[in-house]
Amino acid sequence: MAVTALNLTAGPGVLYSGAFGATEPADSTVNTTPSASTWGDVGGTNDGVKITITQDYFVLDVDQVVDVPGRRLSKRDVKVETNLAEPTLANLALVLNEPSSTITASAAFSTFDPSNTNAATQPTYKALLFDGWAPGASAGGWNRRIIVRKVLSLEGTEPMYKKDDQTVFKVTFGAHYVSSSIRPFRVVDQTA
Repeated sequence: MAVTALNLTAGPGVLYSGAFGATEPADSTVNTTPSASTWGDVGGTNDGVKITITQDYFVLDVDQVVDVPGRRLSKRDVKVETNLAEPTLANLALVLNEPSSTITASAAFSTFDPSNTNAATQPTYKALLFDGWAPGASAGGWNRRIIVRKVLSLEGTEPMYKKDDQTVFKVTFGAHYVSSSIRPFRVVDQTA
């Protein structure tokens, strides 16, 4: 098998967050920064951004043959994991599924007050947009954009304040069903 060296990729990307249902950039703008009024750059990340797509299949089975005759997809789980290297109040609100209105800013200080919700309350879903490197790049590099349309942060966070380590917000976002006509995620590669 021949190896196409231009299909090999490495390097960091940029993670953005937006409101659930945010206007997505046109596919033709895959090589440009998304609108700052719609997509907020979460800042630096630490240890990369990992996108995991897990598919669970159940086995179809019959008595007449010993081989597995087929499988059917029963579940797809998409997750985005990273460490937010800038432990800002905006990133804390993002990690805790809070609306940005829970942050109050003044000239001398900012405050974060989490909302008082219960288990029956609809959470504040977000959207994520990740710009990284695409295979087949020219000398200047081509972009891959991954848009995850409806996410929630699935875990809490444990920021550590240590003399010999960086403080980060570890976060795992899980994707969710949007509708029968809108898929939960989209991948766009620049090709020219």
